Amino acid sequence: MAQTVGDFIISRLHAWGVRRMFGYPGDGINGVFGALNRAGDKIEFIQARHEEMAAFMASAYAKFSGELGVCIATSGPGATHLVTGMYDARADHQPLLAIAGQQARGAIGGQYQQEIDLAALFKDVAGDFVHQASTPAQVRHLVDRAIRVALANRTVTALILPNDLQEMPYEEPERAHGTIHSGLGYRPPKIVPQRDDLQAAADILNAGKKVAMLVGAGALAATEEVIAVSDRLGAGVAKALLGKAVLPDDLPWVTGSIGLLGTEPSWDLMRNCDTLLMIGSGFPYSEFLPEEGQAKAVQIDIDAGMLSLRYPMDVNLVGDAKETLKALLPLLNQKDGKWRTTVEKNVADWWKLLDKRAHAEADPVNPQLVAWELSSRLPDNVILTSDSGSCANWYARDIKMRTGMMGSLSGGLASMGAAVPYAVAAKYAHPDRPVIGLVGDGAMQMNNMAELITVSKYWKDWTDHRFIICVFNNGDLNQVTWEQRVMEGDPKFEASQKIPDMPYHRFADLIGLKGIFVDRPENLARAWEEALAADRPVLLDVKTDPEVPPLPPHLTFAQVKNLASTLMKGDPHQGGVIRGTARQVLSSVLPGKRK
Repeated sequence: MAQTVGDFIISRLHAWGVRRMFGYPGDGINGVFGALNRAGDKIEFIQARHEEMAAFMASAYAKFSGELGVCIATSGPGATHLVTGMYDARADHQPLLAIAGQQARGAIGGQYQQEIDLAALFKDVAGDFVHQASTPAQVRHLVDRAIRVALANRTVTALILPNDLQEMPYEEPERAHGTIHSGLGYRPPKIVPQRDDLQAAADILNAGKKVAMLVGAGALAATEEVIAVSDRLGAGVAKALLGKAVLPDDLPWVTGSIGLLGTEPSWDLMRNCDTLLMIGSGFPYSEFLPEEGQAKAVQIDIDAGMLSLRYPMDVNLVGDAKETLKALLPLLNQKDGKWRTTVEKNVADWWKLLDKRAHAEADPVNPQLVAWELSSRLPDNVILTSDSGSCANWYARDIKMRTGMMGSLSGGLASMGAAVPYAVAAKYAHPDRPVIGLVGDGAMQMNNMAELITVSKYWKDWTDHRFIICVFNNGDLNQVTWEQRVMEGDPKFEASQKIPDMPYHRFADLIGLKGIFVDRPENLARAWEEALAADRPVLLDVKTDPEVPPLPPHLTFAQVKNLASTLMKGDPHQGGVIRGTARQVLSSVLPGKRK
């Protein structure tokens, strides 16, 4: 049987090192799926329950494996469903290739069923490279270039394949004018700034007396170098959410997360520093960085387009974080420890405060306690995922990362519904490591429940069966409720915020997983231990209090005024809002009650 275009595509993907794809089938992409079947075990196909989830899986796979993520879907709605997950990868600078089917070439332009102008649809999210194939001989260079661009630019690319083309015999390009003869392979370059630019950065950092550092996902491979530079500068280090795993939280000068989900020590670090070194981060909220003109600043980023974007930097260094820090370190002078002593005291006080907040009374379970009790029980080398929403607050603040752990979430896009597909992808990137995902009940109902069926289908194939999804079950779209109260000064809008009650643990039992339900704080520690010891994936369903506020590290006058306005207008849960907020604020001066 002659090799079809579909056969060639699968063999070419394999030659590029692709070993798994996430997706969902359909007649618009059947030619490629037939080839995937004929290829045997060359490329593993993971069937998600929805194309959006497949794209999230591909995005997360790129994050956790360091390889290209690949997702695949049929034409029309299959392709449109991919878009949100593709944007997740683009926002977080991950290499992802999306392959989508299309109607037959002769039907295009005739308003055929499921015909969509996919090149136009994908043009923003995959703007670096998106093309629709038209001839068999063209496919080789389209695959090669789509993968190379995705890897080199750490971005999203898309390949659109008409269904009739997939079944045609493959042809190599002729040796003739107007043909393209592409090849395999990409090796990332070593990118380091010029010596004079490194010296200019070192001069600024050496002159500073109170150095603050901010690290993001771009520094994940530079842990040792970040530690060495921070020790040399006597700096405190804050972490953007995607950079949570850059440094372990047992280092006393690591101030934790920054921003709306951040910590008081990170807020204080940025308010009081005179020098800022920002490494591999696109952290978006400038109000949490030093005031303009307060600090001299240096930024390191592999993407020049991200430089001097959040704060006006004095020196901008285009380079790989690890290699640039290595080159910068010999130029830095050793500082005394006065500034760092202050930072360390703030950090120590903060962990004590978090302990009190986590153990403050709630009805029935304090959501902070869920993360707090997990933190000390985290297995070595665990991979953590979190959804967007209030659960991300507790992931950001209460989980202490240790060396060797990994963790991620939908960062730049901040999409709901990513935690479970992220966790599934983590298992395929590292099947021998435990995986734990934190999910709000809103995101669980949106699309994460369906992906538990995916877990049920595949978990027996995983080397390590430890896989836990924890649902913060509060019957409320909690983060938005508090944003309405604090950002807008409006009471909770029950019609938009209240969601149906659902026994998530029973659903897990129904599909062959293990369900655990907790509605008393004294049972939480034992529940985590039971989940971690289980012989199969676990859904831990915790009934949490929606009136425990996900307070930002610093309440502005406007936010306090808005919250007061909310109460004056009459919130439907006014008593709980007052009690919950009071307990969290008072926990800074009063000990929390322990059950």
